[in-house]
Amino acid sequence: MVRVRFRDGDRSAFETVYRSLSGAVATVARSMLWSEDLIADAVQQTFVKAWRSRAGYDPERPVAPWMYAIARRVTIDIVRRERRREGTPLMETDLAVDGVSFEQVWTRFEIRAAIDALPDDERDVIRLQHLEGWTHAQIADRLDIPIGTVKSRSHRAHVRLSQTLGFLVDEPETPPHRMGDER
Repeated sequence: MVRVRFRDGDRSAFETVYRSLSGAVATVARSMLWSEDLIADAVQQTFVKAWRSRAGYDPERPVAPWMYAIARRVTIDIVRRERRREGTPLMETDLAVDGVSFEQVWTRFEIRAAIDALPDDERDVIRLQHLEGWTHAQIADRLDIPIGTVKSRSHRAHVRLSQTLGFLVDEPETPPHRMGDER
């Protein structure tokens, strides 16, 4: 079992945990940090802390929630450090106490992975449209392509994303069949 080997210091088990959770750990950090450098720093610190404290890990429990807890604490420490460095007073209300749920982290991870899997031209349009909030016209100007091309790339990307991420949407429940509804 990877979890037992991880706790016992097996480096290949650690690499397996890193490969499977580094993206989700980055998503936890991304929920509070504003710089890719700080996010990368948070991921690295999270895995270093996990490695150093692995003896306290219970392999009977899933490793992901344990890693997310470490990532959240590391990220909060980085936010505090950066705010002190910038001279911005840190108010107790500046940080969310309850953080993001596992489901939110996992959903964000899945969405980012689906966007990353898009062809480059479609991914560029989706990122500018949804992550930057740009209009089709602004994207056309930025990418120096016709607006019709932007729209078709956006449509193709949305179709791919809906196929890939369809499992994230709750299906509406079918109303129960009532007597007297037969027609």
